[in-house]
Amino acid sequence: MTDGDDEPEDAPSEPTESTEEAAESTEEPVESTEESTEAAAEQESPEADESTEETAESTEEPTGEELVEQFRERLREVADGVEAAETEADLDELDATLEAIESDLEAADIPEPEEPEGEDEEVEDPREELGNTIQDLQDDVDAQRGPYGEDVVSGIQGSTSTVENTRWVESGQDDAPAAIEAFLDALNDALGTSLTRDGEDEGEDVDSSALEAAVDAVEDAELDADEDAETIQTLLDAVDDLDAALDDAKEFGDFSTREKLQYEGFYDVLGEKFKDFPPEWSALKEWTKRDNAEMVALYLDLMGESQHVERHSKEAMKRMGNPAGLDAMKQKAKRRDIPAIEAIGKMGVPEGLDAVRDYLDADSNPALQKTALKAAGEIGDTDVTQDVANELDAENDGVRGQAARALGLLGDTRAIRPLGDVLADDAEADPVRASAAWALVQIGTADALETAAAYADEPNVIVQHEAQRAKDLLA
Repeated sequence: MTDGDDEPEDAPSEPTESTEEAAESTEEPVESTEESTEAAAEQESPEADESTEETAESTEEPTGEELVEQFRERLREVADGVEAAETEADLDELDATLEAIESDLEAADIPEPEEPEGEDEEVEDPREELGNTIQDLQDDVDAQRGPYGEDVVSGIQGSTSTVENTRWVESGQDDAPAAIEAFLDALNDALGTSLTRDGEDEGEDVDSSALEAAVDAVEDAELDADEDAETIQTLLDAVDDLDAALDDAKEFGDFSTREKLQYEGFYDVLGEKFKDFPPEWSALKEWTKRDNAEMVALYLDLMGESQHVERHSKEAMKRMGNPAGLDAMKQKAKRRDIPAIEAIGKMGVPEGLDAVRDYLDADSNPALQKTALKAAGEIGDTDVTQDVANELDAENDGVRGQAARALGLLGDTRAIRPLGDVLADDAEADPVRASAAWALVQIGTADALETAAAYADEPNVIVQHEAQRAKDLLA
C-alpha cells in the first residue's frame, strides 16, 4: 500500500511521452516562423533595394542647367502675372515673389560659365541673365502701378511753380489766370468741390493761391489707386491741359533779346536821332551818363555773349562805380574777370569784398592778384588788413608794391609797423619802398608820418618825395 501511495506523488516530475511530443510540436512553429521570416526577407530584399535607389535618385540636387530652367519657369509665371494684374494688391504679390526669387538666386549654386575658347566668342552668364530678367520684371511691375493721387498733387505743384516764377507780359497776364480757372472747373467736377480763383494779380505776378487750395482738396479726397483710377486720370488730364495753356501764355522769356530790351525800356533814352549804331551802343552811353547801373546790367545780361558788349558794359560799371551793378559784377568776378573786379573796387562797398578776397593770394596770376589787392583797398574794409599785409612778402615786386598801397587805402594803423619794415629794408626794390612811404602818408597819423618822414634824405628820388610829403604834413 505504502509503495502504491508514493508513486502518484512522483508521477508529475517524469514527463510522459505525450507531453514530450506536445513540447516538440510547440517548438517546431518557432523554427518555422524564423525560417519564414528569413525567406520573406530574402524575397522582399530586392524590391526594397530598388525602392531605396529610386528615393535616392529623386532627392539628388538638380544640375546647374536644371536649376537655371527652374528659375526661368518661375520668372515666366511672374511675367504672366504682370500681364494679368489688375490691382495694387496683385502687384504687391508679384513684387514679393520677385524678391523671393532674387533671394533664392543669390543662394543658388549655379556654376560659373566656362571661359570662351576664342577671343570673339561671348559666353552668357545664366546668373546675370536671370538677374537682368528679375530687374526687367520689377520695372514692369512698377510701370503697372498707379497713377496715384500723389501724382496729381505733384503735377499741380509743378504748375504752381510755373505760375509763381514766370514774368507774364500783358497778354499772358490774361491767359494764365484763365488757364487756372479752367483747371479749377475740371477739378470741381471731378471731386465735387467748389474752388474759385479769388486772389488778386499784381502786374507781372499772377496769383497762384487757388492752385495751392487745389492741392489741399486732392489730398483731402484720399484717392485710391484702384477704386478712384478714373478720377485720378481725369485730374491728371486736367493738369496736362493747365500746363499746355500756361506754356501758350505769353511770358517775358518768349521775347527776342531786342524785344526784352524794348519791354524793359532800355531804348527809352534814345531820341528820334542817335549818333551811334547799333542803337544799343548809344543807349548804353546814355545810361552810363545817367549813372543807371541797372540798365547797364540788363544790357550785359541780355547781350553779354558779345565780347564788345561785355567789355564796354564793364567799363561803364567801373566808370560809374554804382553799387547797383554789384551783383552783375560779382557774377563775372567768379570767373577771375579782372575788369569786373576793378569795377567792384570802384563801387567801394563792403558787400563786394567776398568777390575779391579769394584772389588776394593768387600768386600764379600777378595781374589778377594786383587787381584784387587794389580793389580790397578801395573797398576799405579793415577786416582784410592782415590778408593784404601778408602779400608784402610776395615774390613779385609789383604785387608787394600794390599790397603796400592797398594798406594805405585801408588806413588801418596796424599796418604802420609792417610798412615801416618795408621802408627800412635797403634790399627792397625802390618802387616798393616808395609805395610803403605813400601808404604811410595815406594812413596819416603822427606815428605813420614820422615813420615815413625819417627817410626825407633818402637818395632815391621817389622814396624821398613821399618822405618829404610826410615831413611837410608833420610841420
